[in-house]
Amino acid sequence: MGLDEKRTIKVHIDKGDAKAAPQPEANAADKDYVQSRGIRFPLTSDILEPRFRRALRRRNFQRTEADALRPQVKPEDTVLNIGGGIGFLSSVMAQGCKAAHVTSYEPHPALAAYMREVHKFNAITNVTVEEAAIGTRKGKATFYQRQNTLSSSLDDDRETDANPVVESCEVEVHNINTVWKDLKANVLVCDVVGGGAAILEKAKLPGIRLAVISLHPKWLGEDGTRRVFDAMHRNGLAYFPRGSQGRVVTFKKDW
Repeated sequence: MGLDEKRTIKVHIDKGDAKAAPQPEANAADKDYVQSRGIRFPLTSDILEPRFRRALRRRNFQRTEADALRPQVKPEDTVLNIGGGIGFLSSVMAQGCKAAHVTSYEPHPALAAYMREVHKFNAITNVTVEEAAIGTRKGKATFYQRQNTLSSSLDDDRETDANPVVESCEVEVHNINTVWKDLKANVLVCDVVGGGAAILEKAKLPGIRLAVISLHPKWLGEDGTRRVFDAMHRNGLAYFPRGSQGRVVTFKKDW
């Protein structure tokens, strides 16, 4: 799910397992799942469509993003992940990179629920899932769920016959600056669509050392793309070519 203009975040923390040692579910071996990069994705939901399963098996699902994150996210990092989707990148950072903590925001109710299932299935305890959106101010917004689940958003003007809105719901939106300050994050991971550039323009990200951003030029255009780069530069980061490929761009401090 992309970073959009009205987005924010609502955090749900499962405290029940907070003191327990990380252990896979007892019946995990008996469940069907797809594995990618050492992470298992249970086939217990319609969320994991056949095309996603194929991409995961072939290690092509969000491959560019994962390749950018693996060498850059460190065990001491606290990550704000905006647009958590099925929990692939949050799991890569939490399990593969051993990040200290990842807070993953996802306003789509079904995706947020599935993401929690993925983390539990893999005994990942260093991720908090926030069922909400990120925006420039705290409030509520209408979230449009589309036939293509991963393209759902707060934007209602991208509807096509091939990808219609199938349902809408009200979601919480949290202020990006408040969230960043409360988390004491130092890494930002997000994809930016539509009005997402406006959110990053308002973002004040003290202490940030790394940002990995998936751009959507079709919705951002030239001006929006430039605004994303300018926002990162204002926060003290520089474009990092070695960690960038195509629409996935990496910004670092002191590289």
